Amino acid sequence: MTITLTKKQQDWLEAEVAAGHFASVEEAVQIAIAELMRPVDTRDLSWAKPYIDEARASLARGEFVTLDEFNAHVDEKLKTLR
Repeated sequence: MTITLTKKQQDWLEAEVAAGHFASVEEAVQIAIAELMRPVDTRDLSWAKPYIDEARASLARGEFVTLDEFNAHVDEKLKTLR
């Protein structure tokens, strides 16, 4: 079988292999096809909508920490483990 890819697709596949995400272009394509062959309902993310809605509501209420605050908290915890 011969399949023709666009230049952009070829470049992406080669970059993914070079980055070590796949052992070969063939493996990347096989994984992509296997994903497409999965039943559609396993890719349905509608179950996540209530969680996304709650997260957005929490953000709107100001219930969040910044990345810097989180990193500082983690740093403090790590100090106690050393």
